[in-house]
Amino acid sequence: MAWLVATLSLIVIWKNVLFVIAHPDDESMFFSPTINYLASSGYNLHMLCFSTGNADGMGSIRKDELHQACAVLRVPLEQLKVLDHPNLQDGFGQVWSHDLLAKVIGEEVSNHDIHTIITFDNYGVSGHCNHRDVHHGVLKFLQTNSERNIKAWELASLNIFRKYSGPIDIWLSIFSSKRNPSKAIIINEQPWKSYKAMAQHLSQWVWFRKLFVSFSSYTYANTLDRINT
Repeated sequence: MAWLVATLSLIVIWKNVLFVIAHPDDESMFFSPTINYLASSGYNLHMLCFSTGNADGMGSIRKDELHQACAVLRVPLEQLKVLDHPNLQDGFGQVWSHDLLAKVIGEEVSNHDIHTIITFDNYGVSGHCNHRDVHHGVLKFLQTNSERNIKAWELASLNIFRKYSGPIDIWLSIFSSKRNPSKAIIINEQPWKSYKAMAQHLSQWVWFRKLFVSFSSYTYANTLDRINT
């Protein structure tokens, strides 16, 4: 694990880290290896969720479920912010203003002295338009606040084979990182915690999501790429 720790040391210089996500359950389905690693390493984790996930009218339920999942993942609940903005509602076809996203991100960065942001890449793992807008909101913030010297990393979207290769992707990720040393690979040493965290999202805990968490490579490893603007 020595090479892994050395690589990860490049991710976060200071302790205040902000995860920027679109919906309740994004943290458990996609980012849990990174959250688990940083939480166990003593980093101060903040989370900004841009919607309550109210596409099916269950926003208040899903917000509560996110609080329960964050408790499992050891993200301090007082450092979790969930928005219910009329112009940032969950759903395919919902266009989120990148300027508005950047403004909110800027407020969180200033209020909590954030040094590192971790978010989706341009495809957003699943291709969901809200995930992609969050990525562009982070980019907008970084481009208009370059003097702040904020470090930012994006979660790499994987091809369909790697996405559903489960723990096998740990070795595929390690092999890929050796060819591209700018990538950071985070291995989840407690994948059961990812499953337990996702299980807190009872309104979403249907059979195909149980299969996803069991076989998704995002349960076992995260590949992070540095965002350069």
